[in-house]
This record gives sequence, structure tokens and C-alpha cells, in this order.
Amino acid sequence: MSVMASNDVGVVVDGTQVSYIGHECEAIPEQLGMKHGLFTKRLDLSFNLLRSLEGLEEFVCLEELILDNNLLRSDLQLPRLPYLHTLTINKNQITELDSLLDHLAEVVPALKYLSLLGNVACPNELVSLDNDESDYQRYRFFILHKLPNLKFLDARKVSQKEQREASTRGVFMKVVKPKELATGEGDLNTLGFHQYTPLPQGTRDGSNHKGIFAKCRYVYHGKHSEGNRFIRDDQL
Repeated sequence: MSVMASNDVGVVVDGTQVSYIGHECEAIPEQLGMKHGLFTKRLDLSFNLLRSLEGLEEFVCLEELILDNNLLRSDLQLPRLPYLHTLTINKNQITELDSLLDHLAEVVPALKYLSLLGNVACPNELVSLDNDESDYQRYRFFILHKLPNLKFLDARKVSQKEQREASTRGVFMKVVKPKELATGEGDLNTLGFHQYTPLPQGTRDGSNHKGIFAKCRYVYHGKHSEGNRFIRDDQL
């Protein structure tokens, strides 16, 4: 294994394998594709801060791509990579599968191994202890329905039984997340919730400090209270 020259600090090249790991970059460095794109078959960009995959189009021969521990979202865009058979996007910020899987089916037709562990869209115990095996199995069926050529999904080989189930039931396994209930006061008002107040309608505005005055006749009829000292004799 050899480390490139000083103008390629952090880039590790081993034959057709290139690694650029843990540099907190938000985008793929331009020089990475310019210098290594034509021969790289395995590219590891894990432990960065990637939000975009712009520049990946330079890696025309890419077969394996590791994008673990970045900030990629469900709307990530890959260039067409006809030879890519392995893609890992573990521990990113992927929350929705439908559009992502349609995109992968279009741009990486040779994909055989996909891993999405540690994302919200992957409902296993790495994300939440509330998830169980049935949640995870439905997720697998849905992905295999969208990407029927997969041989491995996450850390598990795809079985023939799963493939059969996915072909008949996978379309019904899409997880639809309910919209989160807003907690801000403005959002609650938008949804039809109003804070209760016993004050008259005209005084509910906190910026309106006008007082309300009225004359009220109140007569106390008790005879065994300290309040009697404030009552006239003719009212007893």
C-alpha cells in the first residue's frame, strides 16, 4: 500500500482501490476523480461529511463504493455507474426508500450488494429498540421488490424464499410514515388547536392591555363572618 504525494494528502491507493477516509469533507475533492477516476474500481469515502456525490462521475470503472458514516439523505444522486455491484451507505441520514430505490434501479443496474444499516429507513435495532424482526423483514421485501437482482441486503444473504415473497408481496410492504405533529404554538394554531383562556375574546391578545371596568352590585348576607364589618346596618 502506498500513500500519494503531498498534494494528495490523505489519499491511500492500493492497486485499483482508493480510500479517502475521515477528512470531514462535504464534497468529493475534484482532484480525486481527476487523478484516480479512470482506474479506480473500489472507492472508500467513509467517515466524512458528504452531502453530495458530485464528482463521482469521474470514476467510470467503479465496482465498489463505500459511503458509510456521512450525511447523505434520501435524495442523493449517483451518476450512472454500469459496473457498480457493491454499494454501502450505512449510518447516513436516509429516511425514505421509495425514490432512492427507483434511482438506484436506474443508475446502478448491476447492483448485487446493498447495505443501509444505521439509517432511519432501515428499521432494525441499530436505529430503534422499538423495531422488531417483522419490521425489518417488511423492509427487506420492499427493497427486493424494487431491486430484484440483489444477492445480499445489509448483512444477510437474500434467500430464494425472500425473492419469491418479495415478487408477490413486496409492493405492499412500503412503510408510510405519518406526518409529525408540530409542537410550535403557531403550528398548533394552523392545525386548529387554540390555547384555552377564560378571558373574553377582546382581551386574549397579550399585547392588548386595556382594562375592562363595570359596576357590580354585590350584597353579603352572612352574619358570622369578618365580612360583616363592611356591611351597612340597613343591609342586615
